[in-house]
Amino acid sequence: MLDRIYSLFSRDIGIDLGTANTLVHVSGKGVVISEPSVVAVETKSRKVLAIGAEAKRMLGRTPANIVAIRPLRDGVISDAAVTEQMISYYVRKVHQGGWLSARPRMIIGIPSGVTEVEKRAVRDAAIRAGARWVRLVEEPMAAAIGAGLAVGEPNGSMIVDIGGGTTEVAVTSLGGIVTARSIRIAGDEMDENIVAYARRQYNLLLGERTAEDIKMAVGSAHSGEWDSQRITFRGRDLLTGLPRAVEVAAPQVREAIEPSIVEIINAVRDTIEETPPELVADIMDQGIVLAGGGALLLGMDVRLSAETKMPVRIADDPLTCVVRGTGIILEEVEALEKMLVPETYQRPLR
Repeated sequence: MLDRIYSLFSRDIGIDLGTANTLVHVSGKGVVISEPSVVAVETKSRKVLAIGAEAKRMLGRTPANIVAIRPLRDGVISDAAVTEQMISYYVRKVHQGGWLSARPRMIIGIPSGVTEVEKRAVRDAAIRAGARWVRLVEEPMAAAIGAGLAVGEPNGSMIVDIGGGTTEVAVTSLGGIVTARSIRIAGDEMDENIVAYARRQYNLLLGERTAEDIKMAVGSAHSGEWDSQRITFRGRDLLTGLPRAVEVAAPQVREAIEPSIVEIINAVRDTIEETPPELVADIMDQGIVLAGGGALLLGMDVRLSAETKMPVRIADDPLTCVVRGTGIILEEVEALEKMLVPETYQRPLR
């Protein structure tokens, strides 16, 4: 009875709790929130000052008494208290104007390689943030559903979801994951590659946001027409301590992030090697689908196709595949129950 009352005043929510960005899907409305997973906190009181885009603008620019942090690292919670406040903020934002305390049902995407302890941390953070019911779904399954793959059919489908903290590779069939790989190498690691390259080649110290901007502007996994582009590295000279700018060609940025690209390709190859031959034949016919922010890396589809000898396509709106998948599952929870992580953790309603 109480559950039905809450359902009248709460909107079911699907969340892609990503290392780089958090996306929120609301039943009947679609994706309503897409903001960076960054929280600005006052160091002594631990009071949250800003969340999302506003907090990200503070990265590297805060005074000593304020720190802008990312409460998720490598796809899992690194600061439970701040993550809880971030989820609470988005729940309140979704339910603005509601007169009753929101107690939504939630489905949250998690990396496929997380431990039971890490799963429990996500559940607990959501429950404390106000959820009355929480279920988890592995991100590659959610991404495959969001990308429109026929995951329930007796055919093999392959999804490669390159996010900020993790790359998820999975082969699905008959509503389950047949074989999968989850590696903690993705967009963040590429940013670190660029920082390390600038330090090694030019004795130049780049900021985290600067490296990300460089990657998004000219980062690539394969040669193409973009190779003629150039970009300026702006940072601090490690020898003099003074500001310095260096103009760099796009192929040099590709050289910088190559170690991460190779790791991702190896994960895809290893997954294919473990896939039953019948399903490999299906994938050769239907192709590999790329999702996540890494799918937008210039030439990533071409490079992966060349390395695997299989067709590769980028999903429609790859950034929202996971959260759209959680939304689809929310609409048909009973029918898609087997696609969720088995355990359920609920707090009794009071």
